[in-house]
Amino acid sequence: MTARASDAIVIGGGLVGAAIAHGLRDQGLDTVLLDEGDIAFRASRGNFGLVWVQSKGLGAPWYQQWTRNSAAAWPDLAQDLTARTGLNLSLLQPGGIGLCLTEAEFEDRSRRMEQMRAEAGNFGFDYRMIRSHELRDMLPGLGPTVVGGSFTPYDGHVSPLALLQSLHRVFTEAGGAYIPNAKVTSGTAAPNDFRVETAAGTFTAPRIVLAAGLGNAELAPLFGLNAPVRPQKGQVLVTERARTILPMPTTSIRQTGEGSIMLGESQEEAGFDLSQQPPVMATIAERAVRSFPWIAELNIVRAWSALRVMAPDGLPIYDQSDRFPGAFTANCHSGVTLAGAHARMLAPMIAAGALDPLLAPFSAKRFDVQNAA
Repeated sequence: MTARASDAIVIGGGLVGAAIAHGLRDQGLDTVLLDEGDIAFRASRGNFGLVWVQSKGLGAPWYQQWTRNSAAAWPDLAQDLTARTGLNLSLLQPGGIGLCLTEAEFEDRSRRMEQMRAEAGNFGFDYRMIRSHELRDMLPGLGPTVVGGSFTPYDGHVSPLALLQSLHRVFTEAGGAYIPNAKVTSGTAAPNDFRVETAAGTFTAPRIVLAAGLGNAELAPLFGLNAPVRPQKGQVLVTERARTILPMPTTSIRQTGEGSIMLGESQEEAGFDLSQQPPVMATIAERAVRSFPWIAELNIVRAWSALRVMAPDGLPIYDQSDRFPGAFTANCHSGVTLAGAHARMLAPMIAAGALDPLLAPFSAKRFDVQNAA
């Protein structure tokens, strides 16, 4: 069978892979996007939809800066995608609140936020710790047990499904090749010469990007890379539509552009188990009602679980292969937040053939150092 040759292959059709493929195509590269299909553990379809900064990068200021840069790139990305597709991504970046239901939570959040500001250095980190009496003016219907929260002006939210659809549409309309049901079965590598076999055919290119989420753990060694990622389950509840009530998102509660209220933030180490656990769902609902008692009057109409892509330290992994130049990997659990960075910053680096030194702290080589210690 004749191989399909291109300038770049991106493996993974979710938010991370689609954003990178879109960015590569905008750089003028003939790009093939290989998508395993619905048999994949798609984090993209279960995403909560936050463009979130305030909790990213404690103890890792390079991650804070990368996240901030991505959030800053989001307005231009959304405007461009909407102009080219007509799809409304429902992007709002009014800032966000991390709610605290106890004094202990408030004190811990205060300490963490101040550490973030200290670590940011000259880059700066703008935040405020706000007590409940002021928060009630910002968030209508706030519950009496809320003691306060943290606010940063960088946060927001978006429709993750509209984002994924728009990235795919812009990519293909610009001439990119989207190949569905293309699970990679084998691959060979040489410097700037890569070949992959899939159920949908054979593909070759001088550049390859592994953006297959949890699938990267198995794929990475084929291309001289390391992606020690594991699944972390999160569950989400969605209410019926309500009138517009919440003017900004919180860490675990947001109102979508359609009016429904999304409730989430569970973190479960359950392997590849996608089942939903009623006790976890009850905890999510109980905390939501404590935060906003009026939520108890709404019906739950949907619920699901999905798997985050987590590195051992919870930070993204970006790497290029020393053994096989031209091979890159991108792994993260924040495909929505980092879409701006992936499309507008990471993709140009890959097109140029080398990652910027600012991404060096994200290399999987950090785990070799940690293990040696």
